Amino acid sequence: MISTNNVMTPTIISMADSPHYLVGLVDENNNVTGLNRLNNVEVFNSLVEAKHYLRKHHVETATIEYQTAYDEMCGSCSPSVIKQKVNLLS
Repeated sequence: MISTNNVMTPTIISMADSPHYLVGLVDENNNVTGLNRLNNVEVFNSLVEAKHYLRKHHVETATIEYQTAYDEMCGSCSPSVIKQKVNLLS
């Protein structure tokens, strides 16, 4: 379900031990949607490519979210997520 108040944060999601970066918009309920009109999340092979894609869409700041599957595999109720806000203009 997508948020009704439209607070969306441009985000790059990186899963530990995965060579892929997912890029899209994340709302306050952690729903993810794409930047394009089809709502497709984009997948890139490097962080550089992911940042370039956001710059190309005139995004100035984004959150990089690092996730690990370890917590889910061990049954943790609250997965470890590390977030960092980055300036894409520099």
